[in-house]
Amino acid sequence: MLTRKQYELLVYIDNYLRDRGISPSFDEMKEALDLKSKSGIHRLITGLEERGFIRRLAHRARALEVLRLPDNSNDDTPETANNVTSIANARKTPHRPTTVPTAFSDSNDAISLPLYGRIAAGTPIEALRDQSTMVQVPAALLGTGDHYALEVSGDSMIEAGILDGDTVLIQRCEQAHDGTIVVALVDDSEATLKRLKRGLGQVMLEPANARYETRSLSPDRVRIQGRLVGLLRQY
Repeated sequence: MLTRKQYELLVYIDNYLRDRGISPSFDEMKEALDLKSKSGIHRLITGLEERGFIRRLAHRARALEVLRLPDNSNDDTPETANNVTSIANARKTPHRPTTVPTAFSDSNDAISLPLYGRIAAGTPIEALRDQSTMVQVPAALLGTGDHYALEVSGDSMIEAGILDGDTVLIQRCEQAHDGTIVVALVDDSEATLKRLKRGLGQVMLEPANARYETRSLSPDRVRIQGRLVGLLRQY
């Protein structure tokens, strides 16, 4: 059984990763759990790692991955954690972008992002980088970190509300949770926008259109280049 603090830390790390695409710092975790020292966070992380809930990623600062979640019906969930948001329930909501029209009214609260071009099979993000084209984006759509914009090509994500010609807003990150819509680079050559899933040692890139099939790939063939945080649409 997890201790209450272990459970609270796991919830915090999972939500932080979902919201920002990177792991929280030890100082942020210490403040979130109201602990007096970072050594307590080290002990909690070690305990979660030993139980198989998280993994520390080597050679990267602030790099944690949540491997599994406690089930409210089993012994992994502390009885005293009833007032803590259930991770399992939070994950039931599919990741969908916030949409605003391109002609949004509050131009005073806008940020310029580079528009790299159309995301399509066979084109890596690196090849699209062109700082000469910018797009104005409502600041409220963006969180912390670095962002860029891409124009969507095709209809593979229409059931997630992403249409051909939409401009998607991407937060740079190298890891993402299952269910997140990501920009994935396959075999260092093909960039694609798909929903990320994992299972049986495979990374699955899932379209949001029944006409397309999910691709199942070995982890070494896939690199996450960002997560979807919003989109702009021309009406």
